[in-house]
Amino acid sequence: MGVLKRFEQRLEGLVNGTFAKVFKSEVQPVEIAGALQRECDNNATIWNRERTVVPNDFIVELSAPDFERLSPYSGQLGDELSGMVRDYAKQQRYTFMGSVQVHLERAEDLDTGLYRVRSRTLASSESQAPAGRRPAAAPHPGGYPAQPGGPPPMPTSPPPGPAPVSRLPGAGPLPGAQTRRWIEINGVRHQISRPTLVLGRSTETDVRIDDPGVSRRHCEIRTGTPTVIQDLGSTNGIVVDGQHTTRATLRDGSRIVVGSTTIVYRQAEG
Repeated sequence: MGVLKRFEQRLEGLVNGTFAKVFKSEVQPVEIAGALQRECDNNATIWNRERTVVPNDFIVELSAPDFERLSPYSGQLGDELSGMVRDYAKQQRYTFMGSVQVHLERAEDLDTGLYRVRSRTLASSESQAPAGRRPAAAPHPGGYPAQPGGPPPMPTSPPPGPAPVSRLPGAGPLPGAQTRRWIEINGVRHQISRPTLVLGRSTETDVRIDDPGVSRRHCEIRTGTPTVIQDLGSTNGIVVDGQHTTRATLRDGSRIVVGSTTIVYRQAEG
């Protein structure tokens, strides 16, 4: 069972179903959880051959209405999100410099249905500081903390510039933004530049997958709002985010399994 699926199941059991009632509108915790996973992936730093370090202090900025709706549950939700990040890191063999913390904050510049994730790497003693008193790292040339006699210094704050704004389910596109879509197979990126992208073992498909468990014309991705994947009568079918299906809606980060091949669907505004 995937990390996000386990996270959803744990969330469903909290506060006698209170979360299920609160989160029926714009904000979906699983979307925030997925964003935290991507934040780890995007900021992973290889320390040495045995260790890849990822951020452990996360701030999720929400619009005023969404923050007001979630703030009564911020403690429990933060704990569940922190647990999900730890589970994901274990799965990916990532390590942390300190304990994992996830905080919710209000952002007046965000509209309802939009969120923004910021992260940084904090040493253990700093990570355990009380919420709302996150200490700044010791200064070091280039913006890194000094660590005499140790490995190369690790960044303690996100790079300059604002964090990207993400859309929550039900929110419209950002003004003037265009959606870019692509898939990643074994580290290779394939842009989706047409309404329909056919995947399969045949050389006549748009993306050929050399896998004996994949049919000649296995499935197709249809772009739109939303983007969907459709099985084309394949022998072994498709699995999307851990569920066997013949048709499914794709979200940024959705994992598709065909045969023994895993495909990651990605999309971004701009």
